[in-house]
Amino acid sequence: MLILNEKDMRRSVTLSQVMDKVEDAYRIFASGAFYMPDRPSVMHEGNTLLYMPCFMESCFGTKFLTLFPGNPAKGLPYIDGLMLLNDAASGKTEAILDGSFLTALRTGAVGGVGMRCFTPLESSSVGVIGCGKQGFYQLLYACEARQIQNIYLYDAFPKDFESYIAALQRELGKNQPTIHVCDRVEDLLTASDIVVTTTTATSPVMPDDASLLRGKSFICIGSYKPEMRELPNAIWQLVDHVYTELPFAIEESGDLSQPLADGIITEARIRYIGDLLSEQQRPTPPSPGSTNYFKSVGMGLLDLNVAQLIYQAALQHGYGQNVNL
Repeated sequence: MLILNEKDMRRSVTLSQVMDKVEDAYRIFASGAFYMPDRPSVMHEGNTLLYMPCFMESCFGTKFLTLFPGNPAKGLPYIDGLMLLNDAASGKTEAILDGSFLTALRTGAVGGVGMRCFTPLESSSVGVIGCGKQGFYQLLYACEARQIQNIYLYDAFPKDFESYIAALQRELGKNQPTIHVCDRVEDLLTASDIVVTTTTATSPVMPDDASLLRGKSFICIGSYKPEMRELPNAIWQLVDHVYTELPFAIEESGDLSQPLADGIITEARIRYIGDLLSEQQRPTPPSPGSTNYFKSVGMGLLDLNVAQLIYQAALQHGYGQNVNL
């Protein structure tokens, strides 16, 4: 059995490879060649435990995640966990991966794929609302998917932006967009071509003002529970439809379930990215000035496909620690 920590996983694959694998996972979803039950979650004293099992023809696996909102105040990560990767024929556990880093890596890639598909090629600025670990990886993938010249940061809570920006600049290497910190979300919206939301907000993180949202591409990564919400109702005045991953997203995300329950939209306005990527290997990007909306809730199939990529690459390069139990 191979144990893969963050360092091993990071050096095994490139961001572009992970985005390609996420696209492949969406096509597998559209084909139906998998089994993935709805992910069960357990809540206790404000903390959440998620189980994300999934089966493909070549392998199966389960990601276990803990979400502890009080951890950042203790200097600990909000999300922690493990990914178990198993052989499909025997059930043998082949690898254990760092679940927290896998989540950041594949969720960033989800945003990157969203940018490949739903942002104009000419997009040169990106704003992130919610500057945690997820926001960090969204920015890395944004700079991989588009030629980003300016990055705008906003967080509703006090943040050590100096160290955050320094870490981001180290990761970006030779690619160094100008990074700005915004005091108001309105300033971020005005300056950004692409707007990424990575929060746990229970009410919209931007004003319900269509004029501020028009002409932007929204990549929404938070709102993974029915009570959570990131976008205001004004978005539905500007877009014909939203792309997401799977029908369960309608129940899971407040950004979809709430406007549906309020009668603001119908399910006919919700489409699936796997269908789009199955029809077109690389969809034609939207035109400049259009308003676009991609809502991700994540799914175990993404973790499984990316974990398999990392495991196979690590084997090839001789990374990781072999353990006999």
